[in-house]
Amino acid sequence: MPTVRVRITSRASEQVGQPILYRLGKDYNVTTNLRRAQITDESAMAEVEVTGAIEEVHRAVAWLHTTGLQVDALDRSVGDGSNL
Repeated sequence: MPTVRVRITSRASEQVGQPILYRLGKDYNVTTNLRRAQITDESAMAEVEVTGAIEEVHRAVAWLHTTGLQVDALDRSVGDGSNL
């Protein structure tokens, strides 16, 4: 199954406590693997692998972009050569 790595960074302290990884797994048929994180009361950064069917990975990453979080692709190739 395709896997993409993204870095998710908060832009405001209100975003720190949001269940982003939970929502990815629940609302989109993907599995998340937390590779690295740095979290304080004021800011958060997480490097996450998102794995699933290519359509679901695309939908999950597209949703991340609507949250107001900073989302940066660390690995753009997702199995079939497509780019996010």
